[in-house]
Amino acid sequence: MISPRIAFVDVDGTLIETGSEIADSTIEAVRTARHNGHLVYLSTGRASVEIYPAIREIGFDGAISSGGGFAEIGDDLVIERTMPAEAVTRMIGFYEESGYDFYLQSFDELYPSPGVHDRFAEYYASDSRRQAGTASDPASVTGAAANPALKAFADVRPYSLTGIAKSVFLAGDLRAYDRVSEALSADFHVITGTIPHMGRGSGEVTLNGVNKGSTILRLLDRLGLDAASAIGIGDSSNDIEMLQVCGVGIAMGNATDAVKAHADEVTTSVLEDGVWNAFRRNGLV
Repeated sequence: MISPRIAFVDVDGTLIETGSEIADSTIEAVRTARHNGHLVYLSTGRASVEIYPAIREIGFDGAISSGGGFAEIGDDLVIERTMPAEAVTRMIGFYEESGYDFYLQSFDELYPSPGVHDRFAEYYASDSRRQAGTASDPASVTGAAANPALKAFADVRPYSLTGIAKSVFLAGDLRAYDRVSEALSADFHVITGTIPHMGRGSGEVTLNGVNKGSTILRLLDRLGLDAASAIGIGDSSNDIEMLQVCGVGIAMGNATDAVKAHADEVTTSVLEDGVWNAFRRNGLV
């Protein structure tokens, strides 16, 4: 009998193509692996509120969200790694002084600056035009014109200073990552490359030590599982620590070379059965 494994699967660029498309084989891989007795968790930079029903309905045993800020077992929130209020205040102050758009992630809320909605509306519109111009079998899981993120990003209101685990900054300034890193990296973990079309004009900020990998270790301890039994699959810079701590770290075929350098294996790309092939190679399906 095959010993049960636990898999941690990134969302954008791994489970779904950045935008909206998911391969049927990916849905089948997740459901078959669970049917075979393995655990499958999401592990994403999205806030929990951004893991829309069409994604959750695929069926998972739990989720790590906000780049390691939170972890759920089933529907129960079991780990919270949020920022002190003074750290959130300092971070917001730097973004506003720099003129950068940004949004804050709590477990169940997003707090956007005024320009975030228009930036994402433009991105989703261009993504929809791209999809309309290509024949594609994979299904959409996030919609196009009515993308649920746009509703959340339109809700501009006073920022919460409590319960915040992560921020995402967005700027036309291609030196934004360098400037954010220089200003905040003493106390924060700053990464870039998680919104590919924005490059170094965007990035993510969590507290130092808070990332997918460190939260996976906490979750595995809670579940009574060894990291050697874990498989991590991702494509972006916020997946590197996940690939490092899991017994088998797998980079998607569409991952950057920097991410692939930290992987034990490389599978095919997101719409070329990447998750299915990774699960098959490791005996989950």
